[in-house]
Amino acid sequence: MSLSRRRFLTISAACVAAPALADAAPARWQGMAMGAEAEITLYGPGAPVALTEAVARLRGVERCFSLYDPGSELSVLNREGVLVPSEDFRALMAQADAIHRATGGAFDPSVQPLWRALAMGGDVRAARDAIGWDRVARGKRIVLARGQALTFNGIAQGFATDLVADLLAARGFDRALVNIGEFRALGGPWRLGLSDPAQGYLGTRTLEGGAIATSSPGALMLGEGGHILDPRGQGAARWSTVSVEAESATVADGVSTAGCLMSAEEIARAAGALPGIRRVTLVNREGDLRVVEV
Repeated sequence: MSLSRRRFLTISAACVAAPALADAAPARWQGMAMGAEAEITLYGPGAPVALTEAVARLRGVERCFSLYDPGSELSVLNREGVLVPSEDFRALMAQADAIHRATGGAFDPSVQPLWRALAMGGDVRAARDAIGWDRVARGKRIVLARGQALTFNGIAQGFATDLVADLLAARGFDRALVNIGEFRALGGPWRLGLSDPAQGYLGTRTLEGGAIATSSPGALMLGEGGHILDPRGQGAARWSTVSVEAESATVADGVSTAGCLMSAEEIARAAGALPGIRRVTLVNREGDLRVVEV
């Protein structure tokens, strides 16, 4: 059985997630979100009400970016080629643009036609020709070029994680772990396991505030290759796993996705161009681990 990237990371990265708290039991929500298992762990009075608000916020993000909901904003844009975006949609577009520029185009939401062509046996050459973030018109309306479609699967999970964590912080909570495929902590310490699809368990990371996102191309195979595709046409992924620690889960998510396609030197430059990145862990196909400190 092949695991999806999100399912693999939920199993591997959440193997240890407990702060050193003995004074109270947490409130927890577990369910499906953004296409995978998700969990919010929250300490403090009023936690059940806050969790209800957090889940409602999460459902709103899904209505923006789900590729599986025909009524989502993203589905409407891909189907009709034009969209008057919501505030959330516009905010994520801006984040995606910043990461696209910092990574030299390795992160590119317009890769969706190529993913679809490989998954469904379509015209790969035509799909490659449709790629181009710079051809997406972004203003009061978003307008796609002919043949284009977008995916935010490499960043929307982190964006949702940040929105939920920010909502909880605004409600006065300072002890929480939000896991929507990527992790964002309020307070801590929280200990998270780091794993690779081929090498297995590699150790732990301690998170006290901030976020961590991990991408592994081999966690889901697309034909003979991994599911993270290079929009620049420069070949297969360079790393088996990339894990990014940052202030923002959105940034960590986008950079971990793009980083699978980049050299360590390129990743270091991208990390320096983006706010709040703390550390990047790289695992190659032989299982060697390298840390890029920022």
